[in-house]
Amino acid sequence: MNPLAHRPFVKMNGLGNEILVLDLRSDPVEVPAAAARALARPAILPFDQAMVLYPPRREGTAAFVRILNSDGSFSAACGNGTRCIAALEAEATGNPHVVFESEAGLLDCRLRPDGRVEVDMGAPRLGWAEIPLARDVGDTACVVVPGYEALGPACFVSMGNPHAVFFVPDADAVDVERLGAALERHPLFPERANISFASLTAPDKILLHVWERGAGRTRACGTAACATGVAAVRTGRAGRAVTVTLPGGDLEIRWRAEDSHVLMTGPVEHEFSGTLTPAMLEEAA
Repeated sequence: MNPLAHRPFVKMNGLGNEILVLDLRSDPVEVPAAAARALARPAILPFDQAMVLYPPRREGTAAFVRILNSDGSFSAACGNGTRCIAALEAEATGNPHVVFESEAGLLDCRLRPDGRVEVDMGAPRLGWAEIPLARDVGDTACVVVPGYEALGPACFVSMGNPHAVFFVPDADAVDVERLGAALERHPLFPERANISFASLTAPDKILLHVWERGAGRTRACGTAACATGVAAVRTGRAGRAVTVTLPGGDLEIRWRAEDSHVLMTGPVEHEFSGTLTPAMLEEAA
């Protein structure tokens, strides 16, 4: 029997970004890529990212979090998923302040009285090698991607995962599926990339559509919203505090000047809870 069978799960979303939470702290087992793909099937538990909680490695943290995309690949960061697990932990413990550890570092979270969650996503990485890119492109804030010159320059940012942000006249008019799928696997991105199309609708408001690496088009992507906020500052388009509107709703993004950390605030929604069955995992062998 699959070792994940009979484990409890929680299904949540952050602005429509579908999140599966597996708390394996009491009895940790690996979640193989095949299991993630089996669970993400449309008729089973479709999700964009799975947040898998393991016993904490550092004192003062609630858990070590591993993040899987729906195609079974790993991601170091997921902003909407982090808000979801922070809300769960805060509600379980009664403490609104929660810290998790992930491959991207520590994630300091706070449940606000209005039910929204603020996450300190850490400082963006802006050097070509740490994003990473396949080669030195000079200024990562303004790069024309070969073969996609018509889109204009992109701004590259890592928020624990690589992002390419294109500022366009109307983000609603972009063929996100076609361009996103192609650009995700462009040779410039050795680890693939999240592709964002953004347009300013006011001095402090940004409209955003995202193609997520390993998940495809999603209703919201927290790290992409963070990367877009950073990109807007780097390219002189906006100040350090913006509201980013995605198909699923709004995120408040603030790039703090004193320590360069990016703060993301937004809602979460609990959909349902249940237990994984052997049938859900039957194609995971």
